[in-house]
Amino acid sequence: MLGQPADDPWGFEEIAAETWADILGPQYLDIALLAAFLAFAWVSFSRKSVPLKLVTFALAIGYMGFAKSYLISITNIFGILDWNWPVPKYNIAWYLFFGFTVVSTILWGRLYCGRICAYGALTQALDVVLPDRWRFDVPRGMEKRASLIKFGLLAAVLGYYLLTHDLLIYRFVEPFWLFGLFGTTAMWLGVAALLLVTVFVRNVYCRFLCPVGATLGLLSYLTVFRIKRWSECNTCTMCQKTCQWGAIEGPKILVTECVRCDDCERLYADTAKCPHWRIIEYNSRKIAYLPLQPVR
Repeated sequence: MLGQPADDPWGFEEIAAETWADILGPQYLDIALLAAFLAFAWVSFSRKSVPLKLVTFALAIGYMGFAKSYLISITNIFGILDWNWPVPKYNIAWYLFFGFTVVSTILWGRLYCGRICAYGALTQALDVVLPDRWRFDVPRGMEKRASLIKFGLLAAVLGYYLLTHDLLIYRFVEPFWLFGLFGTTAMWLGVAALLLVTVFVRNVYCRFLCPVGATLGLLSYLTVFRIKRWSECNTCTMCQKTCQWGAIEGPKILVTECVRCDDCERLYADTAKCPHWRIIEYNSRKIAYLPLQPVR
């Protein structure tokens, strides 16, 4: 009708209100698959099952690594320093992943390093396919000193970032970008050299160089769970020799180095191998064969 104002005199169309269905729709599958993987990793950890752990490694490499590139990176720590977080409602899977990493570390230790990290899973999987004769055991004294490198590297990288805010420094301290299949020739040569060294020295990056591992190692001081130790652990070195992470010193578990690989826990639960159980069995047999004393 002539003289009646137009419904939209400025030419703007009304924007439809965003619903949670719109927000969650593109994320449903990603959240479900990530939750399923984390649940499976937890089951493999709680069951102390080697076959389940190997399946977890395969899923971590294939899905978490190459398919999704879900890894905790030093850049995430940079984001915490700047208080620069992803928008929660559009990044629910990321918050689930990050939250699981932090909470599981506080509850049980470096579970992320031992089960979830795609790069760690890749290097640990080499133990299954490579013969022991190829592997070089780092002398204990050298191993203890080398394990400090990752903490120095973490401090250096954080200091550099606080001074420069250069995010690209991550490329020089992390090989995780290989799961995204990008990088310069020099970077590819560097990661190839690192993997070659890993063939001969178990988990060399995770044990000695990883700043994320150093961060989670420091966070592990808050861990409420402690691995059980027996009184025999004061003198027995069986678990210490079994540990491939340098995380055992006699009766002491070094929480900064332990990645909850379960090797020592399976060993001390083995009644046929662990001296604790063998001593109990020996004492029980000795008591059983004691002659009966006459009653007076």
